[in-house]
Amino acid sequence: MKLQTLFFLSSALTLATAAGLAQAASSAVPYEYGMPMDIQKVIAMKEPQTNECQVITATIKFVDTAGEVQNVSYPKMSEACLFQN
Repeated sequence: MKLQTLFFLSSALTLATAAGLAQAASSAVPYEYGMPMDIQKVIAMKEPQTNECQVITATIKFVDTAGEVQNVSYPKMSEACLFQN
């Protein structure tokens, strides 16, 4: 009985953690012109892969000087534009 309860609780905790991480990753604040970016350390920069030269939405995840993790999304030209004339 105790093993079954332990398994159930660990499964529930794993699912809750995964859901929390997915929600945190998708909660990027859109960048607005003039918005102060108080970046102390960059954690990750992500952008969708594409073979076409187009505007995409990239995301930067960083730690600010208060020690809080921030996610900011911003529009940019895709990397494919570097290889097209």
